[in-house]
Amino acid sequence: MKQKRIPRPLRRRVSQQSGFQCGYGLTPQRISGARMVIDHIIPEAAGGLTSEENLWLACHSCNEFKGAQTHARDPQTGRRVRLFNPRKHRWRDHFTWSEDGTRVVGLTPCGRAIVVALQLNHEEIVAARRQWVSVGWWPPEG
Repeated sequence: MKQKRIPRPLRRRVSQQSGFQCGYGLTPQRISGARMVIDHIIPEAAGGLTSEENLWLACHSCNEFKGAQTHARDPQTGRRVRLFNPRKHRWRDHFTWSEDGTRVVGLTPCGRAIVVALQLNHEEIVAARRQWVSVGWWPPEG
């Protein structure tokens, strides 16, 4: 299925609404060194529309790991749960930061599932967060 081009004004609105940061790992574009991508919260492959209500920013890593997923398994219970929706859910209700600020910790089945499914604590991002912590840029408020 060919993805539709997202009109520039819509892209700009979604970027502003998201605070120019990834909706999943909260990585801000200004310190990541990479442009964020527009994520379909419900992927097009799962019937999601290219509409403002279904779009949010994500870093390339989160977007790639999410792919066409709408659900994932909570590693604690084994149950399949719907993925975190950055438009509808509050980040701090589902996640917190590890004591050193380098790892996302899932607090709910949804939070735990997305930490695993999107690999929010992969080696490269944890190393970057460690550097951001050392200069006082991290962790952000959730």
